[in-house]
Amino acid sequence: MGKFDAYKIDLKNLAPGVHTFEYQLGNDFFVAIDGDEVQKGKVKVIATVKRTSVAFEMDFQLQGTVVVPCDRCLDDMELSIDTPNRLVVKLGKEYAEESDEVVVVPETEGAINLAWFLYEFIALSVPMKHVHAPGKCNKTMSSKLKKHASRTADDSEDEYEEDASEDDISMDEGSATASDPRWDALKGLIENNNN
Repeated sequence: MGKFDAYKIDLKNLAPGVHTFEYQLGNDFFVAIDGDEVQKGKVKVIATVKRTSVAFEMDFQLQGTVVVPCDRCLDDMELSIDTPNRLVVKLGKEYAEESDEVVVVPETEGAINLAWFLYEFIALSVPMKHVHAPGKCNKTMSSKLKKHASRTADDSEDEYEEDASEDDISMDEGSATASDPRWDALKGLIENNNN
């Protein structure tokens, strides 16, 4: 028996109608799947499979928490997961992914293993930037980051303790907004093209 056999659904032998499957994804699942984004967690999955005459419509509800490293201090942090997902599976000659939501599995096999799809649903629900709440980062790491970070006169002292946006435009003393020289160069190109 393979380590992901519990996530395999025999589609050919499903009776017409709606079927419900439940899975508890724990640390063992995340370690076995060996994905880059998430290595720990506890997520409950409810999968509803509706067999139609041409396809299998699968709706998933995933709820729980996962543990990912903080982008700033690298300590583990928990993130809540609560995401609906959908997958349509068709039987065909060979395996193919027609789109993000449509998959073809070989009719001779007639089954689909959901393990990797479940992991992808979870990984895609993790925000691109994940940092601790202000003041919750590892103090030792934050102080080392402050010590080695390059700064300008406008940088705030508590940048690593609070989630300051890097996209904020700083204010000059004599003007309403500061001018970024990179944008000025691009504006010059546009003005030259318009002349």
